[in-house]
Amino acid sequence: MKKQIPMEFITRQYMDNREFELFFYSDHDRSLEKVALHTHDFYELYFFLEGDVTYEVDDKHYLLTPGDYLLIPPGLPHRPVFGPCHTGYRRYVLWFSQDFYSHIRRYSPDITYGLDYARDHRLYRFSTDFLLCQELTGRLADLLVEYGSSRPFRDTTVRIMLLSFLLQLNRILYDNLHQKSTIYENVLYINICDYINQHLDEDLSLDKLAAFFFVSKYHISHIFKDNMGISLHQYILKKRLHACKNAILSGQPVNQVCTQCGFSDYTSFYRAFKKEYGASPKEYKKRSQWMGSQKGGVAK
Repeated sequence: MKKQIPMEFITRQYMDNREFELFFYSDHDRSLEKVALHTHDFYELYFFLEGDVTYEVDDKHYLLTPGDYLLIPPGLPHRPVFGPCHTGYRRYVLWFSQDFYSHIRRYSPDITYGLDYARDHRLYRFSTDFLLCQELTGRLADLLVEYGSSRPFRDTTVRIMLLSFLLQLNRILYDNLHQKSTIYENVLYINICDYINQHLDEDLSLDKLAAFFFVSKYHISHIFKDNMGISLHQYILKKRLHACKNAILSGQPVNQVCTQCGFSDYTSFYRAFKKEYGASPKEYKKRSQWMGSQKGGVAK
């Protein structure tokens, strides 16, 4: 990252600029004073670089590591809480007015994706690795230099740089969330399959599964369609019919098998079995016994 000259700390909690403001602070030579919980009526992006800091946002507490950043919506109480280690405290702070947020969101929700995610999910701390941290803070340093300059076309250049930075940050966040979501959905899918296999004789309705796994019915239906290419209902039906078939071939009475495998009545079981295997349960058993005898095997 480019070396950056720290700014004098601004104590005000209001914006002078009606769109956005950017600050870089580095505290090394003075003892850090306790900061009171405070709120403001604008969005804040806080990019952490160094320090022994736990950051409190609303009712959440985040022990920060270099490369972490916070997205704090308006109206939420927040503050840094300093630990006992005497290290430097460095961070970038970017403020957005609500009017500016509304303006860029109308232009494209892609630009406010991270701010919206933090607000909607009540998750405010996100992380970057070492290389991404260097790249992102380098861009913030360039933005701060341009922001403080008097060069021609400065205002337009600053806006373009800021929007580009936000889009890059949002893309990183989206990729991280998407990767985690994929892993989570794979685990959820496997767990639901295991649960179904172990509880074929019980209620396996979408309502029951959604309540047991604390997810929506739509979410379960979606991941089953994606992974199996068939609906959850079709999957459960096939698993129950397969279990019935094996039970019948092992010699269990046909009229008992259907209830043991979760069918509510014999008629629905009979129809489903005949549709799946092209024969009634008794016909299927006789056919299997005959085929076994033709091969010289023993069929139960």
